Amino acid sequence: MTDATAGGPTPKPGILDIAPYVGGKSAIAGVAEPMKLSSNENMLGAGEKARAAYEAAIRNIHIYPDGRATKLRAAVAETHGLEPERLIFGNGSDEVFALLNQTYLQPGDNIVTGQYGFLAYRISAKACEAEVKLAPEPNYKAEVDALLAQVDGRTRIVYVSNPSNPTGSWNSGEEIRRLHAALPAHVLLVVDEAYAEYVTEPDWETSFGLARDAANIVVTRTFSKIHGLGGLRIGFGYAPLAVAEAVDRIRLPFNVSVPGLEAATAALSDEAHQTASRELIAAWKPRMTQAIRGFGFEVLPSAGNFVLVIFKGPEEATAANDYLNLKGIIVRPVGGYGLPQALRITIGTEDQNRAVIDALSEFAAG
Repeated sequence: MTDATAGGPTPKPGILDIAPYVGGKSAIAGVAEPMKLSSNENMLGAGEKARAAYEAAIRNIHIYPDGRATKLRAAVAETHGLEPERLIFGNGSDEVFALLNQTYLQPGDNIVTGQYGFLAYRISAKACEAEVKLAPEPNYKAEVDALLAQVDGRTRIVYVSNPSNPTGSWNSGEEIRRLHAALPAHVLLVVDEAYAEYVTEPDWETSFGLARDAANIVVTRTFSKIHGLGGLRIGFGYAPLAVAEAVDRIRLPFNVSVPGLEAATAALSDEAHQTASRELIAAWKPRMTQAIRGFGFEVLPSAGNFVLVIFKGPEEATAANDYLNLKGIIVRPVGGYGLPQALRITIGTEDQNRAVIDALSEFAAG
């Protein structure tokens, strides 16, 4: 049989060389309700205020959303003490990265990020026919000098995940300031703070303050993690006004939905839900870490709502993943990040966490 579409349009150079993003799986054959701990979601779900706002928004889903996200813009600005006109809203922070890449990258330019940096930065950069330069992370952490060593005359953007997904590592405020100070003025530093609300490490700082007086820093956040709105896809960036205005020229006019805008606005004021979400991670992340290390596996320090478990090699990691699946538990293999010997595990509810500990205990014993 011949392909009826053969001879059709050809994608531009590089597109078919991009490995498509594969998210954490959500199903196990034969298991009706698996424990999904593969995508760093908030296992408490969305808060009551966000859910109520979403339900109330149903009556208005026939109307286009406010393209300027005026209500959410004001709420984010007030919550974080930011200038509202400098905010960029997107279909998740992933879209903010894509918009920045589209705005600033030409064929032959490059971005720089850590060896284990979030894959979304790379995908949209390559779609712009730009090169991706990876700085080594021998200790599973982005290092300032290694990032700077990759910067050259065609570098336009440097991406830093802080905290980092999938490793859980973080950079101190001093490290981010040193990195920014050493970058050429024409290079945009993007600090991805998707997991910021979970951080308790004393040397970590948000980069909002550093970005306030800089012409080349964007700080991004998401509503997918602590606010539990991953299914609604809401993210934002805090950028220099010139950057925000440039991005706005190519941003699609209605890129954030009506229910999403309403739920995100309500989520910002739900302090009880945010506190409960932080307390769950604060209570269980150290317990999970200690227990899994006790079974003989390496667990990296993590500032996020997840842990990265390092096994002796890819075969053991695959076997552990298969055993967890057998117990109805879905975690995240991270071979796509160059870590085939590791599994990333979201911190879940008490019952879910106990199930993971029990399963890994059995796996280690077997």
